[in-house]
Amino acid sequence: MIKVVVDTLGGDHSPDVNIQGAILALNKIEDLSIILVGDKQVIEEKLLPYTYDKQRLFICHAPEEISSNEVPTIAIKQKTNSSLYQSFELIKSSDDINAMVSIGSTGAIIAGAVLKIGRIPGVKRPGLCPILPTMSSSIVAVCDSGANADCDALQLHQFAIMSSLYLQKAYYVQEPKVALLNVGTEEEKGDLLRKEVHKLLKEDNRINFVGNMESRDLLSGRYDVVVCDGFSGNVLIKSTEGACLEVLKLVKKTFTKNLKTKIGALILKKDMQEVKNFMDYNNYGGAVLLGTKKTIVKSHGSSKATSIFHSIEQAYNMEKRGLREAIEKNLSETR
Repeated sequence: MIKVVVDTLGGDHSPDVNIQGAILALNKIEDLSIILVGDKQVIEEKLLPYTYDKQRLFICHAPEEISSNEVPTIAIKQKTNSSLYQSFELIKSSDDINAMVSIGSTGAIIAGAVLKIGRIPGVKRPGLCPILPTMSSSIVAVCDSGANADCDALQLHQFAIMSSLYLQKAYYVQEPKVALLNVGTEEEKGDLLRKEVHKLLKEDNRINFVGNMESRDLLSGRYDVVVCDGFSGNVLIKSTEGACLEVLKLVKKTFTKNLKTKIGALILKKDMQEVKNFMDYNNYGGAVLLGTKKTIVKSHGSSKATSIFHSIEQAYNMEKRGLREAIEKNLSETR
C-alpha cells in the first residue's frame, strides 16, 4: 500500500479541489491510501457527497495555512499548526508514509523539504522538475525550474541523471533524450559553466545526451529532458507558458471578430477544445522535487481537481517503481 499525504490548503481553490482530486485517485488506484491534512471539520463536511473506501482515507487536523506572502524558512519553522508543516511532520516521522502532494507556497515547500526531510545520500541539491506537453504529443521535463538560482556543474549533472530516471520510472520513457539549455546548439556555445556541464553529460553513458538546446525548441518534441539552472529554467517555463496563453487569447479574439470567423469557430470547436486540453497544465500533474528522501510533488497554485489527481498519480508511480532508490544508487557515483 502506497501512502500519500495531501495538503488541502494553500491553493486558489482549496480545499475543494484537493479533496476532490484525492477521491478521484483513491477510487482509481486500489493500493493507495491518502491522508488529508487541513481543517478536520471542513474536510469531513466536504467529503459527505463522495463515495470512497473509508478505510483508506484519513484526516490530520491542521487548520492554519502558509501563504505565498510569508518568508518560507520562517513560516515552515514557526507555523507548527499549519497544514504544510504537519504534512512534512507526517512524512518525516512515519516510514510507511511515502509521499506528499501540495499546492501551497513553492518557497515553503522547498524550505520544508530541505530543512525537515533532507536529501537522498549523494544528492547535492534537490531540483524542481515540471512536465510540459510537446508538439509531438509527448512530454518534456525541465530540471531545475526554480529551486536553485545558482548551480555548479555537479548539480546540473545530477539534475540530468535524476530527471532521466524520473521519466523512466514515472512515464516509461526509455532512454530519455537529454538536452542542455544553452544559447546555441553548437558544442562550443555557452559560458564556462555550460561548457563544463556539456563535457560531463557527453561522457556519462548513463545519460542519453543529445547536445545543447535553444529555448525556442522546448516544445518541439525532440527532447525529453532539459537541464538548466533554476533561474534560467524558471524563466524558460514562465515565458513559454505566457506565450502559449497569449496565442490562445489571439486565436479566441480572431474567431470572435465577425460572423465569418464565428462560423469558422463553430466548425472547429471540437478541434480547438482538443488544443486547449492539450495545453492545459491540469492534465499533467505537478512539479516533482527530485532528490529528497521522501517523494514531494508541488502542484500549481490554481490547480483543479484533475491536476491534484495526476499529482497523486505521479507520486504513486514514483514510489511504486522505486525512483528514490534508483536516484540514490546512481548518484553515489557522482559525489
